[in-house]
Amino acid sequence: MTSPTSRRTLLGALLAGGALAAAPSLPRTAHRPAPHHPHLPPHPAHPATRSTRTLYLGTYTSTSPGGTGIGVAAYDPAAGTITDRTVVTGVENPSYLALHPTGSTLYAVDEQQNGGVTAVALAADGTFRVLGTRSTGGAGPCHLSVHPGGRWLFSANYTSGSVAVHPLAEDGSVGERTDLVAHSSPAPGPGQDGPHAHQIVTAPDGDHILAVDLGNDTVYTYRLDETDGTLEQVSYAALRPGAGPRHLTFHPDGRHAYLACELDNTAVVCGYDPATGTLTPGDPQSTGTGSGTSYPAQFLVTADGRFAYLANRGHNSVTRYAVEDGGAALSLIDTVPVGGDFPRHTAFSPDGTLLFAANQKSGTVTTFRVDTSSGALTPVGTPFAAPAAVCVLPL
Repeated sequence: MTSPTSRRTLLGALLAGGALAAAPSLPRTAHRPAPHHPHLPPHPAHPATRSTRTLYLGTYTSTSPGGTGIGVAAYDPAAGTITDRTVVTGVENPSYLALHPTGSTLYAVDEQQNGGVTAVALAADGTFRVLGTRSTGGAGPCHLSVHPGGRWLFSANYTSGSVAVHPLAEDGSVGERTDLVAHSSPAPGPGQDGPHAHQIVTAPDGDHILAVDLGNDTVYTYRLDETDGTLEQVSYAALRPGAGPRHLTFHPDGRHAYLACELDNTAVVCGYDPATGTLTPGDPQSTGTGSGTSYPAQFLVTADGRFAYLANRGHNSVTRYAVEDGGAALSLIDTVPVGGDFPRHTAFSPDGTLLFAANQKSGTVTTFRVDTSSGALTPVGTPFAAPAAVCVLPL
């Protein structure tokens, strides 16, 4: 979405249309340990031919035009072309997706007033089975992630300004929520009506969980209790009022991170201390998109840590940065037209040679070849039609 107001407007419109189904209601906190995964099985075979790989697409199902569920496509790693395959139905507004470390289960947020998280089993023969939905305890969940150990699922309730924790069972299904933390302080930024949690992710150290809140202009650091699945806040980092931090991406060194600030059209390089979980934001810098607000969406960083890319929705571009000083600085190189309208989400192919962009307003996915030497982006293939595509997850 372009702003907190537009996201709330969308949710209100969806509710008015009667298109949203409530997720099952669960107690606020149900303390119980998650089952242990002593041995994680190997990834199942990708449901694709030997020359193609799988691409999952998150969509909005209650807009017009909209998707009909979680899109399942195939892409050719050599040519960059995308072809349609099928849709996983039965999930309302699966606007963000995440994969279990085993590769056997896909998770989606149900971005609606009664927010939920849904698990989908991925069989080796290419079939899918929806395992069920659990309430996130809040409204408008827009992001989720799986703890590296595979035992916990985190989600961010945008409209409610809270983050939730769920245990994951051996079969990948989602258990009853073990924690729900509301972002009550510091005070909301200018023009905001309250907190708006936009992302929750595990730091590379594995010991800290970071939650980015656009409404409070804050990034919170938590420590996860892996016995009962609860979060304890250990610190927070305040951005300048009105920054609107949206998504944070770590450098491979685990000591630096990059923030896309949606509302003031800036990028921020942050220092990170793995021992304490403390995040230290630096000065805001240009996205290379000129004057006006371009609603930066998110960063990607190459596996070798040499280049970073920032998707700009209003400018319909991807900004390329050179990473300098061991991750402590970004040097703007150029901006590249994304070939679509409103690039909500981007992702690398597993080998880092392709970059995919989900363009929400044009309903397309565009593909770029990544030059591993220079970081240059070259469009490949043709735009793939995907109504209300807002997340892309290539395997």
